[in-house]
Amino acid sequence: MALKKSELYSSLWQSCDALRGGMDASQYKDYVLSLLFIKYISDKFEGQPFSPIKIPDGASFAAMIALKGQSDIGDQINKKIIAPLAAANQQLSQSDFPDFNDAVKLGDGKEKVERLTNLVSIFESKALDFSKNRAEGDDILGDAYEYLMRHFATESGKSKGQFYTPAEVSRIMSEIIGIHEAKTSSSTTVYDPTCGSGSLLLKVGDAAGTDVTLYGQEKDATTSGLARMNMILHNNPTATIIQGNTLSTPKFLDGDALKTFDYVVANPPFSDKRWTTGLDPLNDPHERFKSFGVPPGKQGDYAYLLHIVRSLRSTGTGACILPHGVLFRGNAEAEIRRNLVRKGYIKGIIGLPANLFYGTGIPACIVVIDKKDAAARKAIFMIDASDGFMKDGPKNRLRSQDIHKIVDVFNRQEVIPGYSKIVGFEDIEKNEFNLNLPRYIDSRQAEDIHDIAGHLQGGIPVADVDSL
Repeated sequence: MALKKSELYSSLWQSCDALRGGMDASQYKDYVLSLLFIKYISDKFEGQPFSPIKIPDGASFAAMIALKGQSDIGDQINKKIIAPLAAANQQLSQSDFPDFNDAVKLGDGKEKVERLTNLVSIFESKALDFSKNRAEGDDILGDAYEYLMRHFATESGKSKGQFYTPAEVSRIMSEIIGIHEAKTSSSTTVYDPTCGSGSLLLKVGDAAGTDVTLYGQEKDATTSGLARMNMILHNNPTATIIQGNTLSTPKFLDGDALKTFDYVVANPPFSDKRWTTGLDPLNDPHERFKSFGVPPGKQGDYAYLLHIVRSLRSTGTGACILPHGVLFRGNAEAEIRRNLVRKGYIKGIIGLPANLFYGTGIPACIVVIDKKDAAARKAIFMIDASDGFMKDGPKNRLRSQDIHKIVDVFNRQEVIPGYSKIVGFEDIEKNEFNLNLPRYIDSRQAEDIHDIAGHLQGGIPVADVDSL
């Protein structure tokens, strides 16, 4: 029987949320998403001899069902399910999963047993038989995973929402870097240096015409575990996700130098005040700031952008989500901006609506980096898309028409008054390399002028006729 995705998602969310009790959403998500993952790989891969994920005997979701109601259910899940799964699959680590025996989060004694038993029961539903309900070309599980992550991000407050990039923004980035038009193969590489749960990386991979090779690094250990699970749920089990601080300890290297990639995308933490932790920017072994300048100690935005520039091949393309301040802030950042513009690395800037992201309400922009055509570049293509959105609860969301307009206008480099413009380097230099979009695009709506006589007496005012 076909499964309505909307029904699956809402029932999952309501059931899981009801069991949460006093636990913070950012913690509870780890248990819910881990169970969703174990249920999926059990349905899809158990008993399959050459599957990309190995399910050891006694370590499937069925074995978890047998533990329901037992006084030591949490300890047994850790030892009999998670430990064997992690040992059998090099893509997984036991640290990717939460501690199912944690009395602080799950409660003591009977409370823990009831909570875990009820949670397992939710995923025992026949409607969640993913081996039969997964329609061809319809990623029920991956979509459910992202649905839950989006809701957990909304519930988790400002400090915990950074692990998820809204799918609409990911779609835009995947379609403006040109991977959908390029000749791709398994040797085509895509990298996200701050990959979070991996949703942005997956969207770019999906936009390619063939299977490509995905790489990601994420500082938070729990979130990097989510990313590894997300890769498997989206049929990318060979993706490489490594935990670590990208700026101080980049994990993808060729010898002592940074590994370079065909495409790089990122949604780094906005204005990271601790970006220099473990790193001496003046003596960076990877020379990311050489010839550009060192970002200010309390504003890490350009540190991530320069890491992307350094991680791109000479023909590579990248896109990075950054706060609007990078376009106009002065001092050290003004110098970096000047050098990036003069080298021709910035292909485009897209201004997004405010309040799109879960960790902050400030407006952001997408900076598009293109090395291939940098030497010949004489202008930057700018879009101010700040007015195109719909309200969705406490957040704003991009509609389908907003996404299509941004992507189509950017890819065609189409000039639309009040929306998009090709800005030459001469104009940028006159403005002292300030890239703030309102300097170049006047997106203000013309004020509606009312004719009182027309309202009172009817007919069409002479001024309106003249304007036609």
